[in-house]
Amino acid sequence: MILMWVSFALLTLLAVAFVVLPFLSKERVQSLTYNANSELIAIYRQRLSELANDLVNKRIDQGNHDESVIELKRRLLNELSPEKSLMSRGNNRIFALTGSAFLIAFTAIFYTATGSQQQLQNWHSAMDNLAAYGERAVMQQGESLTQNELQAFALGLRTKLAQSGDDQVAWMLLGRVAMSLNEYDMAQQSFDKVLRMDPDNMPVLISYSQVLLLEGSDANMTRAAGMLSKVLKDDPTNLDAISLLALIAYERHDWLQAKAAFEVLLKSMDEQDTRYGMIAQRITEIEQNMMIAENTQLASGLQSQVESGSDEDHNAAQMSAIKVTVNLAPQLADKLPMQGTLFVFAKAANGPPMPLAVVKLTDYSFPIEVQLSDNNAMVAGLTLSSVDKIILTARISKDASVMPSTGELEGRSDVLERSQTKAYDLLINELIP
Repeated sequence: MILMWVSFALLTLLAVAFVVLPFLSKERVQSLTYNANSELIAIYRQRLSELANDLVNKRIDQGNHDESVIELKRRLLNELSPEKSLMSRGNNRIFALTGSAFLIAFTAIFYTATGSQQQLQNWHSAMDNLAAYGERAVMQQGESLTQNELQAFALGLRTKLAQSGDDQVAWMLLGRVAMSLNEYDMAQQSFDKVLRMDPDNMPVLISYSQVLLLEGSDANMTRAAGMLSKVLKDDPTNLDAISLLALIAYERHDWLQAKAAFEVLLKSMDEQDTRYGMIAQRITEIEQNMMIAENTQLASGLQSQVESGSDEDHNAAQMSAIKVTVNLAPQLADKLPMQGTLFVFAKAANGPPMPLAVVKLTDYSFPIEVQLSDNNAMVAGLTLSSVDKIILTARISKDASVMPSTGELEGRSDVLERSQTKAYDLLINELIP
């Protein structure tokens, strides 16, 4: 910093010198004495006398005489010089000081308006506080770093790496800081640097997997799964790696692997842990998704059997059919998702939680009429005609899942006598909290 300001001062002095020196240099004037000028005037007068004699003696005419006189006067004026210099050193000093002041003021204003003094101050502050930032970020000492402090920490780390070369710890810290700043490209580049120096660095493999999982593409999730498998090969009980693998499996709808990973996490936690209930709920959700997936496959097979079955079976199914007219409450019209999926299903009022009949629609408008019958059963033997009391439900799902979630729209009927219900008007009038 001192070197920079010294350089600025030297450049300013050099510029001032260019402005001042021309004013301080005195013009060289050839000074003539009084006698020298008198001689020139005497010669001029003598020549005038000669021209007058030539005119009297008619050696020249009047026109030539007048022209010669004018030429003599012009030559005398050119040959005569002043005896004192017109330039004054006092006036030159004023001009020099004025020019120097203007130059300095203009430079200061221009640098203040267009310079990077604030960035330079931030850079020096980041370098001065680099160790303190590191203690607060890594050792968890003091308050957490603010967003501005994280940016300053990243700047200081980049400067340190530029000055001292590759440093595994610095690259790892820069990657984690970049993650906190949502600078995922910088984070990946930093972690790549570390893995080139130490391919088996488990903390970096886990952090890198988090970045790839946040990005969310299939290719990056596959790469993250490979990194986590490498970690678990060396440390089978690494809970961070297990939890990330569970999230990857969940995002891919790989319910078996997700359930197994979450169960491992649940067993490793105390029931008083705030995350225990959340993970237990996630396992329950996965089990329900597994059941739905299994029943969907059974329903597909059953549907094929029904389609190829006898007319007698078809007539029996029609006997249990219920026409459901679904409409949407006006106050919920603005809550309708852009690409929602409409599920209309019947469940036993007292019995298994699995739907007895389900209709799924992705292209719909209200009001809409659907038909529920044994042909829409999800599980063989668990059909609409197998129960006496039912509840009809219509739900608009945001994620194409029959499981309810926050923000979805739903409408339910009262308990109905299945044998006495052939048609029903169902209104979607509830927003799931």
